[in-house]
Amino acid sequence: VDPAKRSQFLRYLTGGCCRLTAKESLACPSCPFVHAAQAPLTMDEKEDSDAEAWLQLKPVEPLPSQCCGSGCSPCVFDLYYRDLERWEAARARNDRSLLSGKQSSETQGCSTKLSPETFLAFHISSIEKLTKDTYHVRFTLPGNNQLGLHPGQHLILRGTADGLEIQRAYTPISPVTAEGYFDVLIKCYPTGLMSRYVESWRTGDTSFWRGPFGSFFYEPNKYGELLMLAAGTGLAPMVPILQSITDNADDETFVTLIGCFKTFESIYLKTFLQEQARFWNVRTFFVLSQEVSPEQLPWSYREKTHFGRLGQELLDELVARCRRKPFALVCGSPEFTEDMARCLLAAGLTKDSYFLF
Repeated sequence: VDPAKRSQFLRYLTGGCCRLTAKESLACPSCPFVHAAQAPLTMDEKEDSDAEAWLQLKPVEPLPSQCCGSGCSPCVFDLYYRDLERWEAARARNDRSLLSGKQSSETQGCSTKLSPETFLAFHISSIEKLTKDTYHVRFTLPGNNQLGLHPGQHLILRGTADGLEIQRAYTPISPVTAEGYFDVLIKCYPTGLMSRYVESWRTGDTSFWRGPFGSFFYEPNKYGELLMLAAGTGLAPMVPILQSITDNADDETFVTLIGCFKTFESIYLKTFLQEQARFWNVRTFFVLSQEVSPEQLPWSYREKTHFGRLGQELLDELVARCRRKPFALVCGSPEFTEDMARCLLAAGLTKDSYFLF
């Protein structure tokens, strides 16, 4: 529905125009629907006009591309069915005030806060290209506000490409205590619609996000050791969780992080991971699927890098080397996540001893 036309119909339905009578001037800058010096509409004509106005206000069902597929709640389809139910109830009662666009008393004054249901605009303050296909993007928050996420929670980004609206889930990698900004790690794919949208970004552009989503809530000292298994940008939810542990002097949770990448050059956030590995309770390892020799690696990486793929044998070894009973966090492609869940069970962990992002 054309937003301008929708706004005009709303103004008409809720009495926002001047409502000229037949004796008044024909000119009115506010309303395009009722302004001829003519006889009043008949009952049938008024009913037809009202029916058309209601149809203009009916919610539009989302396209499949508008669903991010991450299982977030509420999903874009949940919001559509909720709005459709409200529209049907309002039309049945002929209660046009329900569609006036006014916020409820519960949501008024909260437009600067994240909402799982409403997209908010954030300006892009910087874009850094980490690899040939991966970007580190910083977004500005008003004032010195914090984003308000728990470590590991994600947001939904809305974009457009080829005339389609698309939505995808991304996890901020900035500390949960960051003020005035948040950072996101985004990998772009040659045939991805969202990738095309992201690659069109320039500093100063505006992007639209809603959230937070995610059911894993980290609590300090709840687990003896976290075993983090991350493939590619699956590293993203591990970053704020890891940083929240090392930033908290009272949190004595051990962390073993295994990052799976194709090559050494494709490892994200090397400096951050090296800094984290200096803490007494943090160990980092890497698995490189397209490297074959440690001689090509810096000395500091040779002892903690494995080659090939993360499989059952290596995972058994890593679980056995955990210093305390591990709780595993897994994030990566669907295939990686499924394989790791199977391997963790075979390594002796129970289904309540791991979480799949």
